[in-house]
Amino acid sequence: MTEDMRADERPDITDDDSEMESSRAPLLDHLIELRSRLIWSIVALAVASIGCFFIARPLYNVLLGPLVVVAEELDRQDTTFELIYTAPLEVFFVQLKLALFAGIFVAFPIIGWQMYSFVAPGLYKREKGAVLPFLIAAPVLFVIGAVFVYFVMLPLISRFALSFEQLGGDGIAAITPQIKVSEYLSLVMALMLAFGLSFQLPVILSLLGRAGILGTETLRKGRKYAIVGILVSAAFFTPPDLISQVMLAVPVYCLYEISIWCVSMMEKKAAEEEAARQEEDS
Repeated sequence: MTEDMRADERPDITDDDSEMESSRAPLLDHLIELRSRLIWSIVALAVASIGCFFIARPLYNVLLGPLVVVAEELDRQDTTFELIYTAPLEVFFVQLKLALFAGIFVAFPIIGWQMYSFVAPGLYKREKGAVLPFLIAAPVLFVIGAVFVYFVMLPLISRFALSFEQLGGDGIAAITPQIKVSEYLSLVMALMLAFGLSFQLPVILSLLGRAGILGTETLRKGRKYAIVGILVSAAFFTPPDLISQVMLAVPVYCLYEISIWCVSMMEKKAAEEEAARQEEDS
């Protein structure tokens, strides 16, 4: 037997090993492919961001929706609710930032597929089937977090912020909110990023459970540490108000409990597959 015998002629090599052997390539080829994947990802992000720039103004008005609705509910004396900008190009840069932020959402399917296509040749067939559900779940959970911010968090924070307004008269000074265009967008982006990333907890823990790094018992015993970590993260990622921190900590902890259930189901499935494999061997 020569060393260059084909993998399919060797009795001690499985189909998965043959697949891995055939997918090997020199380091330079991998770097060239990585460069190509990165170029396509950057092009997708650039095209999506340019397209979103032309709808940045309507998109910003959509993000203003919760704040405007709350302002109208508070029976303000002003006929319209106004935001201000204090720099000549502030609104322009806000639109650029919003276009890039929205472009990431639009281009993520292409970017995610490029990432998966780069690592897929190094995975076994069963590993490819295991990674794909997580690749789909990650953007879905991120969007759920962003939707939660828009429909739950922004109305609460807007109501809390506008509640400090005070009408003047009879020796009482008027207190009028003057919210900057850039500061409101920064708040929205910070909240959506915080909630979107925090909602990735089931994906991360499930991947760790799938890899055998974390188990159900470990996650159950670590609940108290998880609570502390979630509260610290909520205080770090959200604005310095108790409402935002609680509204982030509660759903993230619920996702932690869901992660325990997911890891438990994967462990049961792995145990069943191992039992079936042992029966076939015997």
